[in-house]
Amino acid sequence: MESDERDKECLDLDDLLPEVGEFGKYQKIMLWLVCLPACFPCGFGAFNQLFMSEIPDHWCYVPELQNFTVQERIYLAIPKTNQSHSKCQKYLVDWNEILDGFEDVFSIPINESWEIGNCNSGWEYNKTEVSSSIVIDFDLVCDKDIYPTLGLVALNLGGPLGVYCFGILNDRIGRKKSFFLCLTTLIFGGILTATAQNFWWWAGSRVIVGLTIPAIYQIPFIISLELVGPNYRSFVTVLTCMFYTFGLMLLSGVTYLIRDWVQLAYTTTIPFFLYYIYWFFLPESPRWLLARGKFVEASNILQTLARVNNKDLPESFTYKLKQRISRANASEESLYTKQPNIQSLCGTPNMRLKTCLITLNWFANETVYVGLSYYGPSLGDNQYLSFLLSCVVEIPSYFACWIIMDRWGRRWPLCLCMIISGVSCIATVLIPPEDHVTTLVLFLISKSAISASFLIIYPFAGELYPTQLRGIGIGTSAYIGGLGLIVIPFITYLGSEMLILPLIIMGILSVIGGLSGLRLPETLHYKLPQTAEEGEEFGKDFTVEDCCRCIPLRPEYPKSCSYEALELHTLKEDDETDLVRKVSIKRLARQSSVMDTPKDVDGTMKMTYWF
Repeated sequence: MESDERDKECLDLDDLLPEVGEFGKYQKIMLWLVCLPACFPCGFGAFNQLFMSEIPDHWCYVPELQNFTVQERIYLAIPKTNQSHSKCQKYLVDWNEILDGFEDVFSIPINESWEIGNCNSGWEYNKTEVSSSIVIDFDLVCDKDIYPTLGLVALNLGGPLGVYCFGILNDRIGRKKSFFLCLTTLIFGGILTATAQNFWWWAGSRVIVGLTIPAIYQIPFIISLELVGPNYRSFVTVLTCMFYTFGLMLLSGVTYLIRDWVQLAYTTTIPFFLYYIYWFFLPESPRWLLARGKFVEASNILQTLARVNNKDLPESFTYKLKQRISRANASEESLYTKQPNIQSLCGTPNMRLKTCLITLNWFANETVYVGLSYYGPSLGDNQYLSFLLSCVVEIPSYFACWIIMDRWGRRWPLCLCMIISGVSCIATVLIPPEDHVTTLVLFLISKSAISASFLIIYPFAGELYPTQLRGIGIGTSAYIGGLGLIVIPFITYLGSEMLILPLIIMGILSVIGGLSGLRLPETLHYKLPQTAEEGEEFGKDFTVEDCCRCIPLRPEYPKSCSYEALELHTLKEDDETDLVRKVSIKRLARQSSVMDTPKDVDGTMKMTYWF
C-alpha cells in the first residue's frame, strides 16, 4: 500500500519524456530558434534606458552672450569651482557694461565678487559625445539631476507587480498566451517611451515596461524547462542565462550605432513585432495542458514531439494520464488544506536561520549584479565598450560555475565568488581617480564573479528549501532580494559625486553576503529534504569542520523515498574518472538538477522573481 501511494505521488510527465526524447530534435529546434531568442526583449527593455538618460557636460545658458563662441561664453559667464566650471550657476551682471571697451574677450578680468545665481534661462549642453538624451530634452540637471535615477526606480517598481500578475496569468491562461500578452505590454511601453513629451510621461512608460521584466524572460524559460527532461534542465538554465547576456551584448552594439534616444527607444522595441510570428511555432506547455485536463491538445503536442524525435508515443499514455490526473484531483483538496506559508519558513530555529541566510545572499547577489550592470557604462573612457565588456565577462563565469558546481558543490563557489566580487569593488579605493583602466579591470573581475554567484544562488536555494516549502521559500527570498532593485539606483546615483563610492558600498554588501553564506549547509551529494520537518533536520548538526571543508564529502544513504535524490550528483565512479580526464560537453548537458522553478501541486512550474 505504501509503495502504491508513493507511485501515485511520483507519477509525472518526466516519466514519459525519456521515452519520447528528453532533449531530441524537437526540443533543440524549440530551444535554439524560439525560446532562447525570446530572452532578448528582457535585456533590451531593462537596460536601454541607461543610454537614453546619459548626462552630457552642461552649463548655464546666457542669452546676452550667444554671439560669442562656446569657450568665450564659458570663460565669461560661468564661475569656477575646484578648477572646473560650474554646471548650475552663472554670473549675474550687466554684460553690456562688462564688455564695453574690450575687443578680446579673454582679456576681460573675471571678478570673483560678481553676483552668482542659478541657471534661470536654462542650460547649454556639449553634444559632442552625447547628442541626444532625455536629460537634454527635459533639462534633467542640477536640481533635477536625480530624475534619471527615479526613472530606474520606476522601471524596477513595475517588476514585482508584473511578475505577480503575469504569474497568475501564466497559470490560468497558459504560457503561450501570457507570453504574447507580456510581449504586447513591453512593445506598448517601449513605443510610449519613444513618444514621451516630458519626464513624467517617460517615467510612466518605464513602469509599463518594468511590468514585463523579468516575466518576459521567465515565461519562455519555463516553457523550455517543461519541454525538456529533468536531466537537461541545468543545461537549459545555463543556456538561457547565456542568451540573456548575448542580448545585452547586442544591445551595446545597438546603442553605439544609435545615439538618438527616441530612435533608440524605437529600435529596441519595434523589431520585437517579429516575435508575433512565434504564435505559429511556440507550443503551449504540455505539462500545463495536462494539469488543466486538456488531454487532446497535450496529446497532439506530445505526438509531434515524439514524431520529430523519431520516437513512438506509448499507446497506453492517454489512459495512464487520465488515471494520474484523477488521482491528483482527488488528493488536491488535502494538499491545499496544508498549503505552506511564510510562517513555515521561520517556525523552527534551523529553518529560520537558513531562510535568513538565503534571503541575505539573494539580496546581496541581486543588488550587486544589477548595480554593477547599471554602473558599467560610467566606468572607463568609452561607456559603450565598458558596457559590452561587463556583459562579455559573464560568459566564461557561467561556463566555469557550470563545471565547478558539480565538483566543489554550491556553498564554497558561491561564497568565494561573492567575496572576490566584493574585494575587487572595494579595491578601487586604492586606485588613483584618474586611473580609469585599472578601475575598469577591477569592475570587470567583480562583475564576472557576481554573475557566477548569481547563477549558483537559485539552484542552491532550491536545494536548501525542502520540497514542501520550495515554492514559498524561493518566492519569499526572491521578492525580498528584489527590493535591492529599488535601492540600487540611489546607490549608483552617489557615483555622480564620487565615482568609486557605489563600488565600495556594493563591495561591502557582497563580502557580507559571501561570508554569511559559509554557514549554509552543502547540498552536493546529499539527498534533500522533502518535508518541513526534514528541512529542520538538514544541516542542523553543522560544525566548524563542515564550514571549512571546500570539497564536500559523499555521504552514504540507505535506500529511502523520504528525501529527494539529486541525480545530478550520482555519476558513476567510472564517469567521474572520465570527468577528471576530460570535461565532456555532452555529459555536462545531461545532468539532473532541481535548477528549475518551483512546482505547484499539479506538477506545473511556477514563476518566481529572478533574472
